[in-house]
Amino acid sequence: MIHFSIDGKIVREFDVSLATGELDFWIFLDVSEFKGKKATLQIDEENEAFDKIYQANSYPGEENIYKEHLRPQFHFSSRRGWNNDPNGLVYYDGEYHLFYQHNPYGWSASFSVNTTWGHAISKDLIHWKELRSAIHPDNLGTIYSGSAVIDKLNTTGFQSGEEKTLVCIYTSAGGQNPWSKDKPFTQSIAYSNDRGRTFTKYSGNPVQEEVEPLNRDPKVIWHESTNQWIIVLYLDKDVMGFFTSKDLKSWQLHSRYGRKNLHECPELFQLSIDGNQQNKKWILYAGNGRYDIGQFDGKKFIPDTKGIIFNYGNCFYASQTFNNIPEEDGRRIQIAWGVIPMPGMPFNQQMLFPVELTLRTTEEGPRIFAQPINEIKKIYGKNWIFQDKVVEEGQHSILEENYDEGFYDISAEFEIGSAKRFGLIINNIQITYEIKEQKLYCQERYGSLKPMEGNIKFRILVDRTTLELFANDGQIYMPIRTHINITELSELYSKFGTDFNITEISELYPFKLNYAVSYTKPVIIGKSDIIVFSEGGITKLVKMEVHELTSIWH
Repeated sequence: MIHFSIDGKIVREFDVSLATGELDFWIFLDVSEFKGKKATLQIDEENEAFDKIYQANSYPGEENIYKEHLRPQFHFSSRRGWNNDPNGLVYYDGEYHLFYQHNPYGWSASFSVNTTWGHAISKDLIHWKELRSAIHPDNLGTIYSGSAVIDKLNTTGFQSGEEKTLVCIYTSAGGQNPWSKDKPFTQSIAYSNDRGRTFTKYSGNPVQEEVEPLNRDPKVIWHESTNQWIIVLYLDKDVMGFFTSKDLKSWQLHSRYGRKNLHECPELFQLSIDGNQQNKKWILYAGNGRYDIGQFDGKKFIPDTKGIIFNYGNCFYASQTFNNIPEEDGRRIQIAWGVIPMPGMPFNQQMLFPVELTLRTTEEGPRIFAQPINEIKKIYGKNWIFQDKVVEEGQHSILEENYDEGFYDISAEFEIGSAKRFGLIINNIQITYEIKEQKLYCQERYGSLKPMEGNIKFRILVDRTTLELFANDGQIYMPIRTHINITELSELYSKFGTDFNITEISELYPFKLNYAVSYTKPVIIGKSDIIVFSEGGITKLVKMEVHELTSIWH
């Protein structure tokens, strides 16, 4: 454990694995906010590696950031360390803010000690600039998940200038670091009056005391019809609590709502059915993305339909949607955690690509559809178009050129013919549509999918570590990790000092690690190939459009 003090007062406390032999990578502590003050580093146990710590304006390996072997090239990942849940997604005056669960000091999660809010901004949701960490652990606990809002009406009284106040609402996870020993999980707020560049924790924290053990992950929205803040908080045992507040400082619990697997990381928002603004429904979901559709009056959620599957992939968790998107835009934009270990890298995990959510009529009732945001066109490179091709039985390569990188946005529409099954193989990942079953398969994942007027449509985003599949205009969303297996995962967690073995992790976090252990065929990174196939007959490729994607880090 390392303690970092300024003028004799501890301001940071974190756990780090210090190398005693060959270094894997360097990590850094940003001290720019303390310029001109006296800083002291103290370590609990003597370690010769402690002497290697030094102060500079850069760190070894910085020149290779975003160029690493497994670095996603159009998905966000942190410069150093672990990231998981997206937090505090909010738009303000031309900037999208992405906060996220972050261990800045190592490859593993270290939920117990280091959990911090990382921070990145973007003007287009594509190109991201990582800022210094926004909110750090303190004597109330480590900084667990939450949300952020723009306090347009200054309900908190925090605004001090022309800029509207950005308020972060988060869980203070008491007892997860030595600093907060024996303290419970409570809810706190921090605010910024300089567009999120610096944050001040509210002196009256916590603003919500413990309701149930381990209550956490507050999602806050402004409710126009009742003119107040609504907070959805995970309580315990798959139950959410609905609170109201006039100022984000005092909360009142009005109702509880529960169902099986409604576990942590709540989200609440409205969507119009088929774009009809006079016909809206409320959506409630938790970490795994399964959602309920219903009605909400500002105090109580009443479901029409429960537990609908949103994603069919193996690496989706803890998604959140943006607050404060401009009315003239009107989209509901979501980012999820991409649960993807990055072996041998100085960073670990990533975010999935931003998607736009819509609510559309289907035979089963209203359902959420997901599609990549249109801003992806900003990174289009070369493109190829193929039309009206008969896919004979067998496998057929589409691109005559073969690219080492192979980052693509692929759209393909197939007309069902005499074949029993058809699909694509992209970088050894097979996507198969079984005609008789009317099911779409990718690796071990599958979902039911009926043809649209005799056709099946695919949209596929291909990055180094992911393949995100959207079918029939987003009726199915299937993000797939493409390079890890159980043996590698077990070795990695052992090597990098996790507190759990694989069995224990699966029991504690089955919704996360069961995904990780389910895929067992590693894919060779760097191989780029697009193949169409048909089995048991012919299939018609109505149209395929392939856009090469350029790196967002250039």
